[in-house]
Amino acid sequence: MARRNSKVEETSPDRTDGGAVLPEEIVELPAPPPADRWTPDVLGAGFQARTLPLHDDDEGEVAATLVRHVPADDPDALPGTPSSPTFAVLYLHGWNDYFYQRELARRWSADGGAFYALDLRKYGRSLRAHQTRGFMESLTVYDEDIHAALKVVRAELGVGTDLVLMGHSTGGLTAALWAHRHPGALRALVLNSPWLELQGSAILRGVAQPIVGSLAKLQPRAVLPTSDLGFYQRTLTGWTDDDGPLPDGGTDDPFYAGWAPDPRWRVVGAPIRAGWLAAVLAGHQQVAAGLEISCPVLVLTSGRTLIAPRWSPQMRETDTVLDVEQIRRRALQLGPLVTVARFEGAIHDVTLSARDVRGRVYAELRRWSRAYVHR
Repeated sequence: MARRNSKVEETSPDRTDGGAVLPEEIVELPAPPPADRWTPDVLGAGFQARTLPLHDDDEGEVAATLVRHVPADDPDALPGTPSSPTFAVLYLHGWNDYFYQRELARRWSADGGAFYALDLRKYGRSLRAHQTRGFMESLTVYDEDIHAALKVVRAELGVGTDLVLMGHSTGGLTAALWAHRHPGALRALVLNSPWLELQGSAILRGVAQPIVGSLAKLQPRAVLPTSDLGFYQRTLTGWTDDDGPLPDGGTDDPFYAGWAPDPRWRVVGAPIRAGWLAAVLAGHQQVAAGLEISCPVLVLTSGRTLIAPRWSPQMRETDTVLDVEQIRRRALQLGPLVTVARFEGAIHDVTLSARDVRGRVYAELRRWSRAYVHR
């Protein structure tokens, strides 16, 4: 793949040329943070970032990006946030995503956690112009990203600091498999709508896996014929005139005003590639066979799923990406101590739901952490 200095080329999800990148849209990327120090992050006061250099792959230079919350520098830090954290939290985002959940960071900080978030290789702050967005061929490749982040966290907080790993969607699958492979490494695991099974059923995965696997061996970057209608993205970017009158109290709630994800880092129609999907399906197969995660696990989901070809206002209070019933069934196969919390009115990322739903989410998270995280 040709190198470019400051731009990345996207491909349409219904176009492929043997896996080659086809120019469709040129996206300007901001300069990455330095690798030797923390610098102010794009999220503003109270957030800092640094690059984590990783080993090169077949596309060239690779890096992850670590973001941290510094409550002392954050004018919007929650009242009563302790100055000395007693544990650390590392957050992993999902597919076609990156970290921008300021409120989540502030909530964990207020609960006594030193909050860090990781933009995995080829996502968000870590995406480089010569790379295929989000592409990998094994979820275990993220071990290097996670270990690089933990090296920084332990250097700052001490080797014996208790660690909570939190993952959303595909990041939840990645986090669960990492926890399974590293018994004793975590104090607790929190999964926010984790992608634990292919939508439809395990039977569908059994049919799709060999087909996708064969294509992945021949053309790992081949784009698969999938569709993204942008409904979930619409729930993140705020209320529109088409949605009707703004609900009471909506003017100051980012659920209605919009969470403002950066369109360079969270795009509509990001192509799904054969090698990437084969890796995810292999992860689903591992979960179906049963994991042995040794620490307590909390799984957060919406109350309902709504996947449809046309927009509906109900999509602002349901999971429009994953089947929550599947998530809850598979959650019981993660380990011996799993808590499943269901939140009516939540969207796919339950921490980005409407204010009253988020309040219930954070209340449950705090109660659960009091039981299983705090010593």
